[in-house]
Amino acid sequence: MFQPTIDTLYHKHNGDRIYQGDILRDVLLVEMHFTDETGGNYKVEEKKLPYIVVLTQDCDLEQDFINRNKIAEKHDKYMESILVCPAYQAESFREGTHLEKFDLTMERWNSEKYAQIKKQQNDRFHFLGGYQPFQVPDLVIDFKHYYTIPRDIAYFLMKNNHYLASLRQLFREDLSHRFSFFLSRIGLPMIKCDTETKL
Repeated sequence: MFQPTIDTLYHKHNGDRIYQGDILRDVLLVEMHFTDETGGNYKVEEKKLPYIVVLTQDCDLEQDFINRNKIAEKHDKYMESILVCPAYQAESFREGTHLEKFDLTMERWNSEKYAQIKKQQNDRFHFLGGYQPFQVPDLVIDFKHYYTIPRDIAYFLMKNNHYLASLRQLFREDLSHRFSFFLSRIGLPMIKCDTETKL
């Protein structure tokens, strides 16, 4: 079977639904924080992220879309929220300034360590090369930073000019595997070896 040449990380779809690997820009997140120990008082904070990448599995997104667009007797395929990771502009990420607006001081990466990130040799980060025709800059995803956003909000963003581009299937699968590997890692305790113990 003929396979088309893959010459970029990205493509654009027709915007019919949300897909795994979609990149959205200028996304407003709302966070709630309790301001006392009783939980009776709270404040709401807004965070605006320049870019996010959708990480929810595409089969789940597809089933949600199909179920909501036909008369269904059961609603167990509905999704209430969508998993996303912020994607930081690579230049500010390298300088450690990408979260300054949230009063957070981050690591500054030297040339050697940043080169490892660009080559996908640091398990915590995923590098996405830029693509000017779709206005995608070089981006870095930090797997320690992830959010869920309401499904209806994600669709509102998709339909209102926040959609930028999508990762092609092979590259979104690679991103998904690396993200799940990072989240599933196991921190093992240090065990002292008793060299005198007889086997």
